[in-house]
Amino acid sequence: MKKPPNSCSYYYNYKGFHSIILIAVADAGYKFLYVDVGAEGVASVGGTWSNCSLHDAVEDHTAGVPQPELLPNDDKPVPYHFVGDDAFALRTWMMKPFSHRSQVQRERIYSYRLSRAHRVLENAFGVLSHRFHCFLATMQ
Repeated sequence: MKKPPNSCSYYYNYKGFHSIILIAVADAGYKFLYVDVGAEGVASVGGTWSNCSLHDAVEDHTAGVPQPELLPNDDKPVPYHFVGDDAFALRTWMMKPFSHRSQVQRERIYSYRLSRAHRVLENAFGVLSHRFHCFLATMQ
């Protein structure tokens, strides 16, 4: 994004450019279910998540997350989870990868499979950008 006037370094992120933090939730069909936009780029993603309305609703069990369901050929109900990256705090409803430091084989497999689930959100943004080309250029 282009630096807003009189914003000092609020939107200047750790990667060295200006940005706005966007937190989104999408389902397996690339449908956006929740979007929170507007936190300054200097803010942490974890802190922004802790201050957004969805986080509070999930913590209070008022977010409307479906009840656990049976998977095909199984008799144990499996709860729904959110998939996040390292920036998010670990919760019973939040799945995130293991630290990259000293992963054993099963942790690497778990982290890889979780990254495949995380790609659904990245693909949803790809579909959005393909439909609305303004997301491919610098925001004014």
